Amino acid sequence: MTLPRPLRLALLGLASVLALLCALAYGLTWHPAERAAATAGCSAPAPVLQPGQALKVLTWNLRHLGGDAAGGLAPSLDELARVLREEHPDVVLLQGLHDGAQTRDRQDPLALLQARLDERYPCSSQAFYWKAPLTLQPPRLGRIGLKLATLSRYHIESAERVQLPRRPGNPLLQAFAARPALLVSYLPMRGGGRLAAINTQLDAFAPGDDTQRRQLAATQRLLAPLQDAGALWLLGGDFNRTPPGQEARRPRADDGALRRWAEHYSMISSPEQTGSLERLVHSPRLTRLDAQASHLDAEALSGQRPLLARLLLPALD
Repeated sequence: MTLPRPLRLALLGLASVLALLCALAYGLTWHPAERAAATAGCSAPAPVLQPGQALKVLTWNLRHLGGDAAGGLAPSLDELARVLREEHPDVVLLQGLHDGAQTRDRQDPLALLQARLDERYPCSSQAFYWKAPLTLQPPRLGRIGLKLATLSRYHIESAERVQLPRRPGNPLLQAFAARPALLVSYLPMRGGGRLAAINTQLDAFAPGDDTQRRQLAATQRLLAPLQDAGALWLLGGDFNRTPPGQEARRPRADDGALRRWAEHYSMISSPEQTGSLERLVHSPRLTRLDAQASHLDAEALSGQRPLLARLLLPALD
């Protein structure tokens, strides 16, 4: 059946408007490469890792650094710096750091944090996993910028950002949505070789949605050649962040996929707190000495305590 001409023109006009909106959204938003160099460097000379040494690693999802009010940034950074000074980890994997968000007056919390730490961590790397001129997800209305950040007492020679699969959705809205990624930092070792320190925050598991499973599979594809080559690596981050206040309505992580991970890799888990699922996974060539959630009163900052582990690097052959 042929549609009346006025209706055909109206539909054509609507399609043209939608196409124009999609093109405009694409032009205004961030489209990172699947794999690209990430920002990394050292503000002062730093030692290299030594074979046979113990390495203390901390991973912590800051959940937007403890709130969205600009006035709360300085106290949050002070608290974060206090925890890092008292726990004194060698490598710090942070998720949920704002950078350029409207709610933070476009401040750079990583630079402000490093200033508070007095060169305790001269080396760092960072990569965005959400950068958009507009987000319509309450309470984060307006411009948003969220980063993965890695701090290190030891030299970082380079870093790269690796894009992970995204949750499917409306193409127009997808342009403004988060783009989960892996931040891979390379730390050289005395005598040759290097340690790959990988930082991430995965999407939450949802029934009928295989996004988290695809993200785990993509991460495994990155780890496989490292594993096959006998390289040293560790992976830390939030494997399943449930939005605050929705824990009772959302299922837990895809336990089947995580169990299969545990069969292939050495995995350290923290007690589940406020719907978060923190993990540290590492190469079989690294020996676990101990692991625990931080004993410090740090939950006020993000709703959960950081996960810490001490790993022993292999000695020279």
